[in-house]
Amino acid sequence: MSATVLRALAATVRGAVHLPGQRGCACPAPGAVLADREDAAVVRHGEAVAKAHAPGTDPRELALRTALAAHPALGGVLLPPLRPGPVELHGRPVTLWPYGEPVDPEDPEAAPWEAAARLLARLHRTDPGVMPAGLPAMRGPARAARAVARLRARAAAHPAAPAVLAAWSALPPWARGEAPVPGSALCHGDVHLGQLVRERGGGWVLIDVDDLGTGDPAWDLARPAAWYACGILGPGEWARFLSAYRLAGGPAVPAQGDPWPVLDVPARAVTVQSAALALVKATGADRALDEAEQSLTEACVRMAGLAPGPAGESGTSS
Repeated sequence: MSATVLRALAATVRGAVHLPGQRGCACPAPGAVLADREDAAVVRHGEAVAKAHAPGTDPRELALRTALAAHPALGGVLLPPLRPGPVELHGRPVTLWPYGEPVDPEDPEAAPWEAAARLLARLHRTDPGVMPAGLPAMRGPARAARAVARLRARAAAHPAAPAVLAAWSALPPWARGEAPVPGSALCHGDVHLGQLVRERGGGWVLIDVDDLGTGDPAWDLARPAAWYACGILGPGEWARFLSAYRLAGGPAVPAQGDPWPVLDVPARAVTVQSAALALVKATGADRALDEAEQSLTEACVRMAGLAPGPAGESGTSS
């Protein structure tokens, strides 16, 4: 992200916290850069953050997603914005949000798996009447496709790249973003622990509406499912997450029995996505894969020799 955009973001979020012309400031983290990536930048000032979204983001679709996050029916599920829609800043759509306390990456034992599962169950059970007309499909498969495109452009020479690309090719078209996403539930589209924050004086909520939309709710369970299948997430944590989702009435998987016929294709797609990004990062840093990244690529080797399960055969997850 350019320094110009970061400075403009800092001024925008400061203006959301202070009156015009106010000089004194005792806010925590004034102008702190929380994220600075190709696809997004986030700057904090006090109890507010400003986010510059990816180049090419459709402002109309982002406005629909942001307005949905503000809907009272999703209170306590999605973090509501500080203002209803995006504004343009140096050609980038920018949104304003309250600051929330993130999950502590140094304390994995305290990861809120049950809270995440309950939030997803509530999100997936959202009344269709709440969703605005024109709400687009969730962008999980499109996000995975972008990761694979980055692999092809930046790390195609990595020794593990052929297995990752073969695993990708074995997926059904919808999971590769090449056909309409099945399903009509409200989905987050990019669930991981970094998408949870604790509201001031409240509980955990989901953030980041960039991929929010309608689709197959199993996609939102795919990352923990993939981590469990790859040995990155322990069986205890996976059991806690899955049980909490089922107890909360989550519709993505059967209430009892084997969830994998439903989770198979989304978990494979997210595994490929994560492996692709791992190869891009390792190549860019000229380093070997770490243990978790190696587990992801080894899973792709296994997947490349196996056809997707029932969810892939039908093109749906139900």
